[in-house]
Amino acid sequence: MSLPTDTVLDRFLRYVVIDTQSDATSQSQPSTDKQKNLGRLLEAELKALGLADAHLDEHGNVYATVPATTKKTVPSICFCSHMDTAPDFSGTGVKPQIVKNYQGGDIRLIGDANQVIKVSEHPELSNQIGHDIVTTDGTTLLGADDKAGIAEIMTAAQFLLAHPEIPHGPVKILFTTDEEIGRGADKVDIKKLGAAFGYTLDGSTIGEIENETFSADGVTITITGVAMHPGTAKNRMENAIKIAAGIVARLPQDQAPETTEGKQGFIHPVGISGAMEGATVSFIIRDFEEQGLTDKEELLKTITQDVMAAYPGSSFTFTVKQQYRNMKIVLDRHPEVMDNLIEATKRVGLTPRIHSIRGGTDGSRLSFMGLPCPNIFTGGHAYHSPLEWVSVEDMETSVKTIVELVKVWEERAA
Repeated sequence: MSLPTDTVLDRFLRYVVIDTQSDATSQSQPSTDKQKNLGRLLEAELKALGLADAHLDEHGNVYATVPATTKKTVPSICFCSHMDTAPDFSGTGVKPQIVKNYQGGDIRLIGDANQVIKVSEHPELSNQIGHDIVTTDGTTLLGADDKAGIAEIMTAAQFLLAHPEIPHGPVKILFTTDEEIGRGADKVDIKKLGAAFGYTLDGSTIGEIENETFSADGVTITITGVAMHPGTAKNRMENAIKIAAGIVARLPQDQAPETTEGKQGFIHPVGISGAMEGATVSFIIRDFEEQGLTDKEELLKTITQDVMAAYPGSSFTFTVKQQYRNMKIVLDRHPEVMDNLIEATKRVGLTPRIHSIRGGTDGSRLSFMGLPCPNIFTGGHAYHSPLEWVSVEDMETSVKTIVELVKVWEERAA
């Protein structure tokens, strides 16, 4: 059987035109059935590569295995990317454009003259001279987050299968749904996957490796006020809308997303709704340390209690829901995962730069599900926006990094 010979660009252009936007308001998994359109294509392509166990499950997740080529006992390594695109901006009707042999300067997008990828705002462009740059036409996002990762994993698998002389252990492939709405790992079957360690391909600038994420909780405050006809409300009405507004107004300004950076966490209101008799305020709480997360939740509860003290007839509930935890807690117990990735990155000529993510990835959840899982660069930039772009050469470098990484794991196995 002759194997496909698609380039990473061939695959990327094929994947980004498939609308896979997820929907946080949906309770199903996947949240949008259209994500399975890409899943079915990937299942077919994996089978065309000869991976007999490739399959799309009922939840939209795609699994496959590249068999080992070595007689050594090497841990099974998983490479994972997500199929959905963010709800932040339209992913329908993506029209990818290629700027061939980029020679510098701003890139004006042809579908919307107001959309310009400016070098002043995207300094990484200065490192792309001579590269082929893929952009949108300015009317949609591109979907490099995370279809660049998918294309890179698929192309690396194709390369390994075409070169059985390269010694490596079992390579597991996992493509998930709904990562952008925080549910990417919800329905992953870790036992079926059968990997010891993993890597998400969901990063950005080549050379950047991410081994740390926020720890994350969601908080919901539900307020029950005292409803009353406004004509007879004096000293009786307790308006739940005003109570909710009072809580938001008292949030510390130095603990907001717009005033923090680096390792600083935040309290962020993400939704408010209600009427006189009842209101709900939703928050996300983020910090790199567990204690910082707890401290912020206690502060928010104290603010709520202080506001409520002026409304003796009203009541509230304060509900905390764990979302994900800092994957570094798990990764520090398995230093070989990062050590091998750093070595592979060096072998492709890059200087590894270890970063923290002010957010989360599938790797956050997977790490605590038993699959220690740092994040590898894909070459994509300006995610979740119509200014999204990726270099073809950088995607090719990510493919090479995957190949080198499985070689390193084999070399260092006992």
